[in-house]
Amino acid sequence: MHRPTHHKSRGALTNPASRFAAGHTVDFDDGWQTLAEDSQTPPRPPTRLHADPARRVISRNNSPDVPFNASINPYKGCSHGCIYCFARPTHEYLDHSPGLDFETEIYYKPDAAERLAAELSAPGYRCETITLGANTDPYQPDEANLAITRSLLAVADRFNQPISIITKGALITRDLDLLTSLAQRRLVSVFVSLTSLDATIKRSLEPRAAGPAQRLRCVSALRHAGVPTGVLIAPVIPMITDHELETLIDRAAQAGAHSAGYVMLRLPHGVKDLFREWLAQHYPERADHVMSLVNQLHGGRDYDATWGQRMTGTGVYADLFAQRFRLACRRAGLIPGRRGRISLDTTAFAVPPAAGDQHRFDFG
Repeated sequence: MHRPTHHKSRGALTNPASRFAAGHTVDFDDGWQTLAEDSQTPPRPPTRLHADPARRVISRNNSPDVPFNASINPYKGCSHGCIYCFARPTHEYLDHSPGLDFETEIYYKPDAAERLAAELSAPGYRCETITLGANTDPYQPDEANLAITRSLLAVADRFNQPISIITKGALITRDLDLLTSLAQRRLVSVFVSLTSLDATIKRSLEPRAAGPAQRLRCVSALRHAGVPTGVLIAPVIPMITDHELETLIDRAAQAGAHSAGYVMLRLPHGVKDLFREWLAQHYPERADHVMSLVNQLHGGRDYDATWGQRMTGTGVYADLFAQRFRLACRRAGLIPGRRGRISLDTTAFAVPPAAGDQHRFDFG
């Protein structure tokens, strides 16, 4: 059954079948009042963890509008439950729904650190910055116990491997010891995602992510520890969060951010239907206006995946927002866009000696 149901600390209201499923079901009234009989609110689905052993952990992309080539996703699925997450459709490749399944059926790589060390030690490896958090958040709630991301940072620390992190999880401050060590060698940068300073919006939009004040405290803590830190205003949602742009930029600058970027709302595949359900539930009075502006951004559609414009959109609204963003950054003293990305050191990379290796000595 697919009637929208709002569960506390869950983002999606339904759990539609994967687009690759052989069969799909829909609710309908068969004349026997069974819909009314089955209308009781279902229980909130629990989070279930699945070990996901991997042969390799470094993924590579050749997208011209993605500013990195290599990335690692310690988790598949994300219990932050952000309704807008563009990664939701990836769960369909696992025969799961992009809805509630995405935020409750969480896969983790228990051997991620071991696999990373093996890949970095391979004779053909050429050092380049690796991004953590390109798809799902590396600091989602279950990282507190699993510590997969921390184990990856420990490997990077040993190999002098540069790492870039994207997160909206306050748990990142747990790893300040490793991040500080990496930062001292110009081997790490962090981007913290900011969406809204309104706690009410955050509770339904990103139910299990860190609150806005927590994220700003993370920015401050990271910069105080010497870690280069920027912010991503992402996603920008017309008529829901777009009015906060200037305030978000100002608060980020006050917290110590050195740069800022932004990404417009993206609604690929089934995310568009999940987002429309969320709008109808939480903002029914403005749902049509929101989607009208979203359509204007993407050539009359809910989403346009064209490289170079999928992140920013096109048209009058997109152009005006870009101007606002540049002006806000200039006023706050932040470096805008890709110019704010930190160049990390790839020259110090070295495979550490393994146990039992003979050390080489230079006697002159």
